[in-house]
Amino acid sequence: MMHEHPFAQFHFCPKCGSPRFVEHNEKSKQCEDCGFVYYFNPSAATVAVILNERQELLVCRRGKEPAKGTLDLPGGFSDCFESSEEGVAREVKEETGLEVTRTEFLFSLPNTYLYSGFLVHTVDCFFRCTVADSSLAHAMDDAAELLWIPVKELRPEDFGLASVRKGIEKLLAQWP
Repeated sequence: MMHEHPFAQFHFCPKCGSPRFVEHNEKSKQCEDCGFVYYFNPSAATVAVILNERQELLVCRRGKEPAKGTLDLPGGFSDCFESSEEGVAREVKEETGLEVTRTEFLFSLPNTYLYSGFLVHTVDCFFRCTVADSSLAHAMDDAAELLWIPVKELRPEDFGLASVRKGIEKLLAQWP
């Protein structure tokens, strides 16, 4: 499947507003008036893998589009001036109320996320997160519901976002 490069959505120079904003190379556009070169890079996003003592995975039901009503893992975009570790801890707190005490990077996957009609390219960083007290989890922010699903009962096809689905598949292949 051929994908249009994300900078095709940008028709005007973000620095001076010129319509003479043209392809510079396969990774960037350049303004023919002010010379500004813009490289379109993916946004950093995080995904939390939280297991309790019964080997159940903490799963959210998405409360908002995209993929409203499907399963997801806690996480979201990293903010400016925060590390991915700080971002995943903040997102877990916002969505579940849980306090992350430790993070361990697992892997990353490329993804796209449709937000307000704009296709955002992301690199989703998956972290195993240890929390202070898993019994305090409750749905907040854009999580409509929280579920603890036994690892053996996870079905990747129930997860609405492509990278999370692939991440669940990868995790299941690693877990006994």
